[in-house]
Amino acid sequence: MAAAVGRVLRLGGRWSAAGGPRAQALRLIYTTTPVQRKNVGASGPEKYTEEFIKKQIEEFNLGKRHLANMMGEDPETFTQEDIDRAIAYLFPSGLFDKQARPMMKHPTEIFPEQRKIQWGEDGRPFHFLFYTGKQSYYSLMHETYEKLLNVQKYQDQLTAQDLLPQKEKKNLAGSRWLTKIELEEMLLEKLSDDDYSRFIQLLEKLMTLPCGDTEEKHIQKFSKEVPAQLKKVVIEPLKYDERGVAFSTGEGTRKTAKATVVVYDNGTGKITVNGIDILHYFPVLQDREQLLFPFQFLDRVGKHDMVCTVSGGGRSTQAGAIRLASAKALRSFVTEKEVEFMRQAGLLTLDPRVKERKKPGQEGARRKFTWKKR
Repeated sequence: MAAAVGRVLRLGGRWSAAGGPRAQALRLIYTTTPVQRKNVGASGPEKYTEEFIKKQIEEFNLGKRHLANMMGEDPETFTQEDIDRAIAYLFPSGLFDKQARPMMKHPTEIFPEQRKIQWGEDGRPFHFLFYTGKQSYYSLMHETYEKLLNVQKYQDQLTAQDLLPQKEKKNLAGSRWLTKIELEEMLLEKLSDDDYSRFIQLLEKLMTLPCGDTEEKHIQKFSKEVPAQLKKVVIEPLKYDERGVAFSTGEGTRKTAKATVVVYDNGTGKITVNGIDILHYFPVLQDREQLLFPFQFLDRVGKHDMVCTVSGGGRSTQAGAIRLASAKALRSFVTEKEVEFMRQAGLLTLDPRVKERKKPGQEGARRKFTWKKR
């Protein structure tokens, strides 16, 4: 029954005009007309025509209005979240796969956007790249490469006049490139991994040019801003000791290790752990590199002194706990933008990995007992 309901609701809901809302819902569930039995996914290209989409939108709006009346809500303010909540209440399903559950969404979300006709009445394609099979992709590559050549030509003219500006390296920490799936949805074409990587490399080359800012609008079409997630995090202000030296504290954990650090400003890079110098407490170079990575990331090595107190776990675990604690303490010394870069680099994220437990009937967490024939 759930499959039948889901199939009907995906079509936007075909409701009968007679009877009350409850009778309409029951009639919707148990009606098995040839129209409902028709497989919309295999009904041919006519399902993507404008008339078909328009009809589905009308049926969806009608079904949404009936559903809102059944739930006692205002149809004008009935949102998609309200629709999902009503479907879950009226047609509860125990299916684990969400795609197999009944749903009712706008037709533009169910039926993907289709490409326009690519050839004329005489059978000839409109675009000269039609027979490549990926005309939108190769058109985009041609366009981007042409912009790259124009920027290089403009740079050569400025270089000849000794007017080439000194461009700082652009940081993309606050944004990202479109993913392969997002680019495919934009172009309405399937791309391979090599196609996607070639296009991203071309964009990166265009962006790194000294005069690449002239094509910033074209580059921004294929990048998305990463929303900041630190608005709810309260960063403690700097404190001052009796000498007037600014300091900040932080706490961190890793497995069973717990660390508390105090980072002082205007230092010489001296670090002590439980009263012992870092070179003696962490003789392994890898542990020291992990501990100092937040300072290296912010280019603050040798500018701060740090006093650490750590307990529990081994040396590697303690180094991870001190790294998290020092990264949290350094937030008070840097700007909000640098704090966002730290978050995106994973410096402010707790490492959730722990030792996996031994399983009964096995030699270890994953290892099985050696099988012996006799």
